[in-house]
Amino acid sequence: MLNRKLTAEILDAAIEGFEARKIRIDEQIAQVRQLLNGDQPVAANTSETQNEPRRKMSASARKRIGDAQRKRWAATKSDTETASKTATKPKRKLSAAGRAAIVAALKKRWVAKKAGLTLVEKAVAKKAANRKAVAKRAAVNAKAVA
Repeated sequence: MLNRKLTAEILDAAIEGFEARKIRIDEQIAQVRQLLNGDQPVAANTSETQNEPRRKMSASARKRIGDAQRKRWAATKSDTETASKTATKPKRKLSAAGRAAIVAALKKRWVAKKAGLTLVEKAVAKKAANRKAVAKRAAVNAKAVA
């Protein structure tokens, strides 16, 4: 393109084309901002709004707003608390057999802990006990068959 002669007309046309693209892009950006802000209209040029001073609020106005918000939160909280109190499940009860099983397992763990057994040693001891029980059952079955 540099080899061609760039006349003023060509350069003016290029500028107009780029400006048209810029306008389209600005419109698309404004549309996306509207989607982000919940379809609220957004000014195309935000630099103008940045120069405006912020509104100041008196202490009494801030207090009124805070009190109203606290009142709304209290109302919401009380609604959820009453709903949760009415929807609570009845307390579950542990059966005697379940309690006995838990106690037996705890006693077994305490004995192992006092003996100072590690997890590996516990597993080995358990396998040995299982082997003895299987051998004992096999012996009883063999006597019954004979």
